[in-house]
Amino acid sequence: MRRVLRTSDPDIVAEGPARPPVTIPRLVEMKAGREPIVMVTAYDYPSARAAERAGVDMVLVGDSGAQVVLGHGSTVEVTTDEMLVLASAVRRGVRTAFVVCDLPFGSTEVSDEQAVTTALRFVKEAGADAVKLEGGGPARLSRIRALVSAGIPVVGHVGLTPQTAVSLGGLRAQGRTAASAAQVVRDALAVQDAGACALVVEAVPADIVAVFLPGTRIPVIGIGAGPADGQVLVLHDLLGITEGPTAAFVKRYAAIGDGMRAGIAAYADEVRRSVFPGPEHGYAAGADALPAAEREFARWKAEDDDRHRETAEG
Repeated sequence: MRRVLRTSDPDIVAEGPARPPVTIPRLVEMKAGREPIVMVTAYDYPSARAAERAGVDMVLVGDSGAQVVLGHGSTVEVTTDEMLVLASAVRRGVRTAFVVCDLPFGSTEVSDEQAVTTALRFVKEAGADAVKLEGGGPARLSRIRALVSAGIPVVGHVGLTPQTAVSLGGLRAQGRTAASAAQVVRDALAVQDAGACALVVEAVPADIVAVFLPGTRIPVIGIGAGPADGQVLVLHDLLGITEGPTAAFVKRYAAIGDGMRAGIAAYADEVRRSVFPGPEHGYAAGADALPAAEREFARWKAEDDDRHRETAEG
């Protein structure tokens, strides 16, 4: 399911030789060798290029893009078509990382057939290497089995599942009570047994994850869930682009949001003070260009004056 690379792609030509594309066997190999897996979200071509150049192993086109880049109030509002636009842009920017696309809420809930139809669009139209499906209940396990039977790799997602956070009492950590901890363990192992190729565990105490981690044969990617086999963070969170407070498990590695605001403010200030643009930001006209433009304007002005005169006299 890897895309065919175009050698005419200027980014690819400029980069030269690169590591082989990250595959499912490679991810399993990394788990076995205790080589931490690096995963970040991306929602457009520039962020995908940045992640690719940074050498991450996996890129997640998360439905968190609903809030992060589309301005929706929650992840459940994003549509399949919107997700496909984001996923396609990311795929165009990624050469070697393993691209996983979230299946949005409402696109898999009706039936296994609906889930397969939706997932096929992400594979065929957006070039996804795998799709991600939240939850570990009976219906979700049925969806995973159906997708795997159709030849579509699936990444599971247990613990805090944002699409169904209402039923969990909101965006709260899971696995902190006896019942919840047992449920997380059941869900994680059931998702693996259903055929998932990897598993994201969100907002679960690290010691709970450590209980079932030895029983997993697939890579376990944590987000607020301790070390696991790898980590995922939202690109905009780790770069400091996200406004307002972030989850406790987020660490900011840059303050790009502040830099963006400062840069735009500086630009606005120079425009308002007529400092920008300067002569160096323009283009020189050819020797005969200005006279030609002046003649054309004079012709138009004469005709326009005639039209106004005729209108006034008529």
